[in-house]
Amino acid sequence: MKILLLHNFYQQPGGEDIVLSEEKQLLKQKGNTVSFVSVDNKHINNFRTKLYTAVNLAYSKRSKQKLKKKIKRFKPDIVHVHNFFPLLTPSIYDACKEEKIPVVQTLHNYRLVCSAASLMRNGRICEKCLCRSSYWAAIHCCYRNSLLGSISVARMIDYHRGKKTWQNKVDRFIALTEFSRNKFIEAQFPQKKISVKPNFIIDPIQSEQQREKHYKKRALFVGRLSYEKGIQTLIDAWRGIDCRLQITGDGPLYSDLKKEVSGNIELLGYLSADKVQKKMLESSFLILPSIWYEGFPMVIVESFACSLPVVASKLGSMAEIINDGYTGLHFNPGDVKDLRKKVQFMVDHPDLAKKMGANARKEYEQKYTPEKNYEMLINIYKDTIEGYKNKT
Repeated sequence: MKILLLHNFYQQPGGEDIVLSEEKQLLKQKGNTVSFVSVDNKHINNFRTKLYTAVNLAYSKRSKQKLKKKIKRFKPDIVHVHNFFPLLTPSIYDACKEEKIPVVQTLHNYRLVCSAASLMRNGRICEKCLCRSSYWAAIHCCYRNSLLGSISVARMIDYHRGKKTWQNKVDRFIALTEFSRNKFIEAQFPQKKISVKPNFIIDPIQSEQQREKHYKKRALFVGRLSYEKGIQTLIDAWRGIDCRLQITGDGPLYSDLKKEVSGNIELLGYLSADKVQKKMLESSFLILPSIWYEGFPMVIVESFACSLPVVASKLGSMAEIINDGYTGLHFNPGDVKDLRKKVQFMVDHPDLAKKMGANARKEYEQKYTPEKNYEMLINIYKDTIEGYKNKT
């Protein structure tokens, strides 16, 4: 199969970039011919480029023409868009339609319905724009706390909602979880066009020796040190817990946490992937206390691969991916007492924690390996191409 991948890189690398890279490599390894079109936000670096981007945010004729030329040269069987914001713009869908090529769009976040892309505002879940006017985002300056930026993004969402772009110009969407799929259905996206395919990771455990866990009475947090990750809930819940907590990651709250943590809480800062994996193999359980929906937290799959159960907020995709009592435990989001209760349970029942870890490893092997993911992805491509042929 000839596959054309499209992606707009942000200035700060993120999980989408990793997912794209892994999928691209996987498709090539399986014998497909893959080409790649990308743009990078690092070029938005002065007033002129910022103004141009804002003016053309809803529709870029330049991006459309460039993609049409690429399609004519490469002649793909399908185009797979990972991110079009802000430089590629939804004009790329018209390029695909005019060249009669089916298009798939992965919904890595909620940008198509929310200017902030997170369904979160001022530290709380917000779904105002999900089914109502996108211009609530302008009133609240949801995009980077900028009025002009928020108006531009809201205009893009509103324009394509009015044009029914998502209903008519995208042949298949890929949501990462059923929860995400349902949110987009609430926003009037066509139910039959949304498939669910999770992300995956290459198995970090390559030998029986690596597979052996060296448990210590220790909990682990891995992630960005920011408010929406629920880090303050975690710190408050740890008072009175007789178990060491190691916090890895960096972010805007790092300096404040450095002053606050003491005793059995250890702030490690940023660690390489290999060092994080070692910590996972040594820990009793991972904690994911986020107070927002999350997209598809890769740290859960990494934990599962390392036979590490997860204590997570009963919220959004986290509640879906983690099977309560089987691969980890749920607690009420932002509830310090409930988190403390669930952590204490894991500390008091190490054998059950190990059993949940073994279940987590089985879950990884059944759902989140490259082989399983490739099977799901290629079937989505085939179904989309077949559906497009039947329609035309």
